[in-house]
Amino acid sequence: MAATAPGGGIGKYLGLALMLPIATCVGYALGYGLDTLFHTSWIRWLFLGFGSVAGIMDLIYELDKDK
Repeated sequence: MAATAPGGGIGKYLGLALMLPIATCVGYALGYGLDTLFHTSWIRWLFLGFGSVAGIMDLIYELDKDK
């Protein structure tokens, strides 16, 4: 059995806590870039939703993997 370092779970749960806001920001940034490229104003909101959904799905996957 491998020994774990004290506080080893803190890094994992910090990553889980930051996953949703980072995925949302990345989705918005991609949408903003596409909006400026194609001269539209709605793609950023679509990609904001995609980023939020991706963050939630990844969060659920990571928490379900612990079981």
